[in-house]
Amino acid sequence: MEIGKLNRRVTIQQPGTVQDDIGEPVAGWVDVATVWANVRFLNGVETVKGDAPVSVARASIRVRRRTDVTAGMRAVLGSTIFDIRSVLDDQETRERIDLACETGANAG
Repeated sequence: MEIGKLNRRVTIQQPGTVQDDIGEPVAGWVDVATVWANVRFLNGVETVKGDAPVSVARASIRVRRRTDVTAGMRAVLGSTIFDIRSVLDDQETRERIDLACETGANAG
């Protein structure tokens, strides 16, 4: 793996319980790890959701191999939230995984 291409810091999150402003437990997102990543936007489409146009971008986020990342989690890059749709394991070298993601319509 070319380490120099992992040039963005991405936080991987999973659904969980967090505390609100008054200390009550509420559903939210819990950090799993912050990792170096290569983020590549693959394509974008515009669709209609609830009578309003919505832009959806598909991206691939490459990170060093981990076993604790699954579909249903999300990746956060700055203010952009990516829904992780699938985790593609590199079967040849087993050094990395590619996270097939979408952002836009349901991100977050």
